[in-house]
Amino acid sequence: QVQLVESGGGLVQAGGSLRLSCATSGLTFSMYAMGWFRQAPGKERDFVAAINRSGTSTDYTDSAKGRFTISRDNAKNTVYLQMNNLKPEDTAIYYCAATMYTEYRRSDVYRYWGQGTQVTVSS
Repeated sequence: QVQLVESGGGLVQAGGSLRLSCATSGLTFSMYAMGWFRQAPGKERDFVAAINRSGTSTDYTDSAKGRFTISRDNAKNTVYLQMNNLKPEDTAIYYCAATMYTEYRRSDVYRYWGQGTQVTVSS
């Protein structure tokens, strides 16, 4: 049984930082690229960041560039999202997901999803 479990969300003031983690089990982690998506109330789920299987290549949405860093530890089967200089518009539920495809920005190519973790940024 494949499981992706996000943690690290919470309430933070604007300008603050959070580090999200996504621990996986039941899949060969090193065979999957990993992505982070977020969904704000009343909005669609949007791509935030992705990292390839080996961790040598990353991709970010424009709003995340320079503030967020995605990384992975294949020995721990875990992917991370370090978020700095958070803004109120970053408030959303953040989801991690796993894909064997390279179209990282497309949510429909991800096979496995976590349950999400809430990030709330106050102004």
